[in-house]
Parts: sequence; C-alpha cells; structure tokens
Amino acid sequence: MLVFLVHCNLRQYHRFIPCLYVFLPPMSSQKRNPDDGDAPADGDNPDDKRRKFSFFRVVQDALFSQSMQKLLEPLIRKVVKEEVELALRKHMTNVQRNDENGGKEICSSEPRCFQLKFITDISLPVFTGARIEGRDGSNLKVALIDTQSGKIVDTEPQSSAKVEIVVLEGDFESGVDNYTIEEFKNNIVREREGKKSLLTGDTFVNLKDGIGLLGEISFTDNSSWTRSRRFRLGARILDNNNETRILEAKTASFVVRDHRGELYKKHHPPSLQDEVWRLQKISKDGAYHKRLSQEKIKTVQDFLSQLYVQPSRLRNILGGMPTKMWEATIEHAQTCVLNKKIYVYKPHDLEPKSGVVFNVVGQVMGLLSDYQLMLTTWLSPHTNTGNKLILWMMKLLL
Repeated sequence: MLVFLVHCNLRQYHRFIPCLYVFLPPMSSQKRNPDDGDAPADGDNPDDKRRKFSFFRVVQDALFSQSMQKLLEPLIRKVVKEEVELALRKHMTNVQRNDENGGKEICSSEPRCFQLKFITDISLPVFTGARIEGRDGSNLKVALIDTQSGKIVDTEPQSSAKVEIVVLEGDFESGVDNYTIEEFKNNIVREREGKKSLLTGDTFVNLKDGIGLLGEISFTDNSSWTRSRRFRLGARILDNNNETRILEAKTASFVVRDHRGELYKKHHPPSLQDEVWRLQKISKDGAYHKRLSQEKIKTVQDFLSQLYVQPSRLRNILGGMPTKMWEATIEHAQTCVLNKKIYVYKPHDLEPKSGVVFNVVGQVMGLLSDYQLMLTTWLSPHTNTGNKLILWMMKLLL
C-alpha cells in the first residue's frame, strides 16, 4: 500500500494523508504500567503473554488492513481516473489545435513564423462615433513581424497581404500569444441585435512592405454590455494560402464610452480657445465655472492671462477652492501649447528703445533695452533702465 502511494501523482497525495492520519491510531505501548489493574498475576508464563499479544496484533493488523483497503480503493480509483482523463484531454487539445490550423504548426515549432502586431497604442479615452487613433493623433499601424528576429517582414509574399480589423472581447487571453484560429474567432464580438455593425469605416487594410495604415474607423456601440465591459481591436490575415499560419494581432483592452461623455471630457493638453471648464477641477455649469464666467474668464487663454497678470484676483474668484484642486487646475492650464506670438509694451516716459516683452497670455518674457532683449532671468535691478522697466512692469501687471 505504501509503495503505491509513493508512485501516485504528488498533486493528489494530499487526499490520502487525512485518511491515514484518522485511521492509523497510535499503537499501544508494549510496556505495561505496574499500577495497571489488568496486570497479570505473579506466576504467569511470560512466553504465554508474548504469544497472546502477538496473536492479538496479527488479528488487529489484518482487520485494519482490510478496512483501509475498502476505504482507499475507491479514492485511488477516482484519482487514477482523473489523472487519465486529464492526460487524455491534454492530448486531444493538442490534436485539435493542429487540426484547427489545417495541419499548420503553431509558431514555436516553425523555422520561421510571422505574427501581426499593432505598433501604435490607441489614444484613450475612446468614444462611440469618434475616430480611433494613436496616442500622438496619428493613424493606427499594424505590421507583419518575424517572431524570431522581431523585425518587420517587408520582402515575403505575406508583406502585401490583406488584413481585416475586428473587435475582440476585452478578456481574451490577456498576455497569451499562442491561441488557435478557432479561439480567435470565438472571441470576436458582433453587434447587438438591432444595432449597426459594431465597427464602422475602413475595416480592411492592405499591407505595404509589411505595414498597414488604418483609415477612419470608429465604434457604433459602447462596451458596457459585454462580459468584460471592455474591447480589444484584433487584426487577421485574409486568404492566407501559405503553409505557415500567421498569428493574429490584438491590442490592449480598453473601455468604449458613449459619445455623450465626450461632450464633458477634459482636453490633454487644453488649447487656448477651449472653454475654461475643460480644465481639471472645473465642472461645466458648476460653481467655479459660473464664477469665472461672471468675471469674463471664459476660455483657457483668459484663465492663463489672469494667472500671469493678476494671480491674486484669480485666486479670489475661485475662493473656497481647496489648495490641491487649485494646484491641479493651474498645472493642467500650464500644459496648454501657446502660439509663438510675442508682444512689446513701450511706456511713453522711457527711452523709445525700451519696453516689456510678453507672450500671448501676458507672461513676461523679458525686457527690451536699447533694442537688446534681456530675459527675466538676466535682469539686474542695479541699472537705471532695469529699475524703470521693472517699475513699469509692476504698473502694467497691477
């Protein structure tokens, strides 16, 4: 019995340990306590006692072995059955994968294997009806990659293949790139009943030198109704007549929101002409938005101008805003990309060659003295021109 247990799969061994622990009671010691009331009277033959005890042990061991056999046999049968079934399932899965690929091997056994891959990340968030694009605002790209070298395949016949873009379940084999054709197909998401095609636009792209540039594509429905509440984009080769399977591509998972949410989203970075509620911590039609509007601060440019010209006034307008919220709003506003326009203010009572230089939002860039630009970091308050210009700057800003 012990030999059989040793050769059993260790993964199942824990099933027997409780049984052996419960049904193997500690054997009584062969030594007798002199104070025991059952001790034999003086004059008994020691050999008779040993023979009786040995016979008792034999009977006890036989009964125990018989009971353990009845208990363990069904457990052992069950474990063996499970192990055999598991081995068969693994074998059948491998056979099925080979059949599903039409006799084509998975990439790991091929001398050279190709895989489609998205080489640009999707810009988030994604809204229905909005163009799907890369993080830098460019078109998404999909490329044919040699999995051994990691390089783009630009010379093989497959480098000019036709590719289809599909929608996948968000929880499809995250991080796993050794799936079958059937597994990929089973995770394609179709539109809901009565709805338009889930993905609209240029859903087919032709590779050129191994790279495909996606056109205008967008979602017609959000992802909240799927099992993972997320989507992925997938790409697969059409009409692949080559003996080697080309593994499909899939993006990271993402949420698709209804386009109504886009109306209220913040811009990163904001533009000068964005409405001021596009800034962080300022809600559309909220208390802060209304206060700013009453003071004629309606755009991000207006907000930045007040920040650089009259920061204390702006802080008073947003009185009651917590410091952390104020800092978050300022930090977001300062990410705005400014145009390159520069302005010069020339006070009448200073030399005609002097002035204050500032940008489009009123941020002082430097001083002009005798047609020489002195940046604010270079200014020396010890010169007459510097002193006068700084005084005029203060008057201008206040």
